[in-house]
Amino acid sequence: MELVILTGASRGLGRAMAEQLLSPDRLLLTLSRRPDATLRTLAAERGAKLEQWAIDLAHGVGASARLEAWLRHLDGARFAGAALINNAGLLGRVGPIDASDAETIAAALRVGLEAPALLTAAFLRATEGWSATRKVLHISSGAGRRAIAGWSVYCAAKAGLDHLSRVMAVDEARRPNGARVVSLAPGVIDTDMQAELRAADSQGFPDQPLFREMKAGGQLASPGEAAARVLAYLARPDFGAQPVADLRDA
Repeated sequence: MELVILTGASRGLGRAMAEQLLSPDRLLLTLSRRPDATLRTLAAERGAKLEQWAIDLAHGVGASARLEAWLRHLDGARFAGAALINNAGLLGRVGPIDASDAETIAAALRVGLEAPALLTAAFLRATEGWSATRKVLHISSGAGRRAIAGWSVYCAAKAGLDHLSRVMAVDEARRPNGARVVSLAPGVIDTDMQAELRAADSQGFPDQPLFREMKAGGQLASPGEAAARVLAYLARPDFGAQPVADLRDA
């Protein structure tokens, strides 16, 4: 039996991963703003074990406390593997940082960086004594590795995830049965976030024509295709060899 915890499972890449993770030999816990009735129906059809939490990751302290308590009530001996996939993120307002209000900036950083850090800490504490192979996968972005005008907060959150992974990998390598950690950029995917970018004000987002060209040229991966590649990467025997990785280089 495997355990997988997935954030941001209500749409896009997260929804596609959730659907592909449903299996009778896996317990899947999703953390999203709202439960997905169609996912619940699909889980029943497949005989899969699914638990869905309606939770706002902008309130990461409460979410991490709930996750830690839940994990501590599980019998770790049941699981051969346990993985936390930090997928949830917020784009925020596209444009210079001073064009965004404080609440928008704070929410994007809480969901995109603070919540993954808090949930990861809770996951590691609660599963420390487990013999299972433990993995942490942060869904990052090329935006965390290069500056993109108009994306200051999103870029900062993804860059933070990358460096969090680098440091965690060093820390976990010093521990017996330390977790394997990767911050993975999945490439450009045809999601609602991409639609937001194509509709953004080009004055504050000079790269907007490029995103429109990629859509018109069929260069965007579907959520299902990207999810399959991400989960295949998670299952690789060398997962964690590079704490920061890009699917386009895999």
